[in-house]
Amino acid sequence: MKKKALIVQGGWDGHEPEQVAEIYRELLVAENFDVEIANTLDAYADAEKLKALDLIVPNWTMGEIDPQYVRNVSEAVISGVSLAGSHGGMCDSFRKNVDWQFMTGGNWVAHPGNDGIEYMVNIKHSSSPLLEGMNDFKVVSEQYYLHIDPAVEVLATTRFPVAEGPHTPNKVVDMPVVWTKRWGAGRVFYNSLGHSADIMAMPEVSLMMKRGFLWAAEGKTLYRDSNNHSYAASGNAGNYTGMGDSQ
Repeated sequence: MKKKALIVQGGWDGHEPEQVAEIYRELLVAENFDVEIANTLDAYADAEKLKALDLIVPNWTMGEIDPQYVRNVSEAVISGVSLAGSHGGMCDSFRKNVDWQFMTGGNWVAHPGNDGIEYMVNIKHSSSPLLEGMNDFKVVSEQYYLHIDPAVEVLATTRFPVAEGPHTPNKVVDMPVVWTKRWGAGRVFYNSLGHSADIMAMPEVSLMMKRGFLWAAEGKTLYRDSNNHSYAASGNAGNYTGMGDSQ
C-alpha cells in the first residue's frame, strides 16, 4: 500500500514554494508515495484526514495560522504521523505560534550576510544513520541562525560567524542545519537548507530531503506494529495542556 503525504505550500513567494513543493512531490512519487499538494492552510482543518496520513510536509513561510490548525497537526504527529520540511517553509512558518516552534524543534532568527554567503555544511557523527555516507559540502545561500530545541538530535551543522555582525564577538558556534526529534509517536525531520528551488535541487540537499522523508514516514508503521505504550498510546494526545498559555 502506498504511503500518503500532504505538502502544504504557500506563504512568502521569495522561497519559491510552488517550485520547492514540486521537487518534494517528485522525490516522494519516486518512492511510491501518494502525494497531495495543498495551496491553503485550510488543508490542516480536517483533523481526522491528517491522522490518516503518513507524512505532513509543511512548506509555508511567514504566515499566520488558526491555532486550531496547529493543534490538529500536533495531534496527528503525536498519534504517529510524521513531519518533515526545510528552511523557512517549516521553521519560519508562523512566528507568532510557539506551539508550532515547539513541535518542529526550532525557529529562524537571522541569516547574517543575507543570501549569497558561502559556507560549509558539516555532517556530524550521531546515533542516526540517516546521513551516513554523505560528505561535508559547500553551499552559497542564506546561512540560517536558529533558536534550537536542545532535545533535537543534530545530524549536520554549519559554523558561525562567516558574515560580520553583532554576533561576531561571541565565540564560534556550530549551528544545527539538519536535525530530528520526536513529538509523541511521530518523527520530525528538519533541514535548514532550501532558500530557493536551485538550492533544494542540489544533489546533496535533495538526498538529505529524500532520506528525511523516508525516515520520517516509516515511523507510523513502526509505531503501529509495536506494542508502544507511550504518551500517544495512552489516549491523552488531545488533552495536553502544557501549551495553554499560547492558545
